Amino acid sequence: MTDGTRQDALTDRVYESVKAMIMDHEIAPGARVSIEGLARQLNVSATPVREALARLESERLVVKRPNAGYRATDLLDRDALLDLFEMRLLLEPRAASLAAENASDDELRQLRSVVEEMRRQPDLGEKYADYRRFAALDQEFHDVLAQAAGRPLLADAVNRLHAHLHMLRLNSAPGSVEATVAEHEHILNALVQRNPEKAAEAMATHLRSSRVRHRPQPPARSRTASR
Repeated sequence: MTDGTRQDALTDRVYESVKAMIMDHEIAPGARVSIEGLARQLNVSATPVREALARLESERLVVKRPNAGYRATDLLDRDALLDLFEMRLLLEPRAASLAAENASDDELRQLRSVVEEMRRQPDLGEKYADYRRFAALDQEFHDVLAQAAGRPLLADAVNRLHAHLHMLRLNSAPGSVEATVAEHEHILNALVQRNPEKAAEAMATHLRSSRVRHRPQPPARSRTASR
C-alpha cells in the first residue's frame, strides 16, 4: 500500500466516523465541530479531519463559516422538508417517465441488482451504522434511474438534489425496508414494461410515501461534545 493509498484510507475512516457522529446526533445539530477536538478523539492528525469535513460539507452535513470554522448542519424544519419533496416530485417522476423510454438493458440490470441487494438488507435500526448501506443503495437507485432518463441536465439536477438527503435523514426515523423495496420494485417493473405513465406514477407514489416516513423526529440528546 502506497503512502497516498494509506492517507486515502485514513481519510475515509475519519469521514465515516465523523459522519456517524453527526447522523447519530453525538455531534448535535448546529454544534461547533472542532478539527483539533476530533483529531484528539480519533487519535489522528488534523489533515484527515480537514479532508473529511470538506467531504461532509459537500454533502451539506456540515457548514463552514468564515473565521468561525465548521458547524453541524441544522435540522430541516417542516417547510424545508416540504420544499425538498416538492422539488423531488417535480423532477423524479419526469426522470422515471423518460427512463422507461430510454433506459438501456444494462441500466435496467443495474437497477435490478440494486433492488435485490436492498431486499437482502436487515430491517433498519436507529443508528447510522445500521442503515448506512441501505441508504447508499437507495440513493444509487435514484441516481442510476436519473442517468437512464438520457437527459444530462435533468440527471444533474436530481443528483444535486440528493445532496440534501443526508440532511433529511438527520431528523427522520428510519423507514421500513419492505415498504421502500416494494416501491422501488413497482418503479422498476414499470421501467421494464417501458410504460412511461406507470413509471412516473410509481415514482410519485414512492416519493409521497417517503415524505410521510421522513416526517421530522425530535433529535436525540447529544452524547459527546466536539470541542
